[in-house]
Amino acid sequence: MGKTTSETTLGLGIDAGGTQTRWALADAAGRVAAEGSVAGLSALQMATPAGRDAVRDTFAALAQDVLASGKPLRVCAGLTGFGGESELLAQWLAELLGIAPTAVTVSNDIEIAYLDSFQPGEGYLVYAGTGSIAAYIDEAGVFHRAGGRGVTLDDGGGGFWIAREAMRRIWRREDEEPGAWRDSPMARAVFDHVGGSDWSHSRQFIYGRERGEVGKLALAVAASARDDQAARTILQQAGRELARLALALVSRFGARPVALAGRAAELHPLIAETMRATLPPELTLRRKTAQPHFAAARMAAQPKH
Repeated sequence: MGKTTSETTLGLGIDAGGTQTRWALADAAGRVAAEGSVAGLSALQMATPAGRDAVRDTFAALAQDVLASGKPLRVCAGLTGFGGESELLAQWLAELLGIAPTAVTVSNDIEIAYLDSFQPGEGYLVYAGTGSIAAYIDEAGVFHRAGGRGVTLDDGGGGFWIAREAMRRIWRREDEEPGAWRDSPMARAVFDHVGGSDWSHSRQFIYGRERGEVGKLALAVAASARDDQAARTILQQAGRELARLALALVSRFGARPVALAGRAAELHPLIAETMRATLPPELTLRRKTAQPHFAAARMAAQPKH
């Protein structure tokens, strides 16, 4: 966390994803005064009482950390899984921070990430975190997407998808040859991560953990890629999945530069390399280290935000 600040015109930016929720305070000049992170969350959790409790608890922890550094006048929050129902979320943040609900803007996290990468109409952002999505905001400010349908349905190339693909391959091989995991660097790394080689450990991990926690299993897949062809194949396929998202927008809106961002995209060079090889040569592709919580904080610090 940054040092305590006495600035009075601070904007709070929040970037909430499945793995972690990052926040930043910025002043009107765009300088970041403080930053930090708390547990991950998703707007999809608002569908159940337990999920709502978890979201509010995470907001409470975030507010405590933020207020230790400064009191924001406005908030711009981007949440994964957000579908438009912002009233309760804005109310909670306003109460916890001691500001008016009208000073809180809630949107989808990918919209903020896009504006951190491009001006409207400029290019396409492919974002691979726990899930995956491609985004385009046109010159009129209209948001367009490809993918981002959730890890149950798709989100190919994201961290959860990589983890699921690894688990699927490992257990299919165990069906055919019990104990084969001992000869697989990827399987050994995965089982070490989930706590054991019995099916009960994998079952509890996949079906009992939050999606962001499952997505972290992709780290074990990437770490074993040097010694395991199956891991390399999964990472290459992830790159092709992310290229597909970009090409879906190209087919709809024409050729534009592409930016690749997100923690899953940084797991291993094979992902970006395969994406580049899959895209047409005339499409430019650049890596982007996403700092959407900084972008959101600067947006919140502007008087007309």
